Amino acid sequence: MSDGEPGPRPHGADSSRPRPHGAESSRPRPQYGEYASPEEQRARIQQPAPEWQQPVTPAAPVVAEAADAGIPSTKPAPEAQPAGDVLSRRRMIDRVVTISLLVYGLFNVVTSFPSFLDYGAYAETMFAVLGVDVTLSDPAAGRPWGIAAAVVLAIGWIATALVSLWSLRRGRLTWWIPLAAGILFTLVTGVLMAVPLMSDPAVVKALLGATGG
Repeated sequence: MSDGEPGPRPHGADSSRPRPHGAESSRPRPQYGEYASPEEQRARIQQPAPEWQQPVTPAAPVVAEAADAGIPSTKPAPEAQPAGDVLSRRRMIDRVVTISLLVYGLFNVVTSFPSFLDYGAYAETMFAVLGVDVTLSDPAAGRPWGIAAAVVLAIGWIATALVSLWSLRRGRLTWWIPLAAGILFTLVTGVLMAVPLMSDPAVVKALLGATGG
């Protein structure tokens, strides 16, 4: 080989076409191929280009039927009944019972007025129930007590209705209020109506004779 002859070209280079002067410096250096170093080639292989990366989509879970495969089912359990629906149903039942008790109490008040205002007829009814043959010494003396019992019973029902409605509006348990108030005011009016009977000596004597006292 003479001094004027060019040396061998790199493998893969085009030997038929002369390389212009300055082409080595102006051409961008590739990231791989004959111009890349072994380290650059290995780094390029380990980090693929973004356009070649495919997004990985998670596989849909496969739910096996518990009856067929004997595996506990992964299906979501049926939704429980919302607590709000249960609470609304309880409030509705409580409202119906409360109003029914108030209506019954009003009926009892209205039907009790005639007997309370006519104390003589009330006393005769009580004597017939007790099975004693006696009459009041002074029937007119029991009239004020009958009026007092009627007033107490009416005021008691009104107060009970107001308290019950107040409790219902606040969503509280209310059915026990008219029930307890009905028992209380019935006992109070019973005591008021019994005072004239227990104050009459003839009635007391007849009652003691009926009981063997």
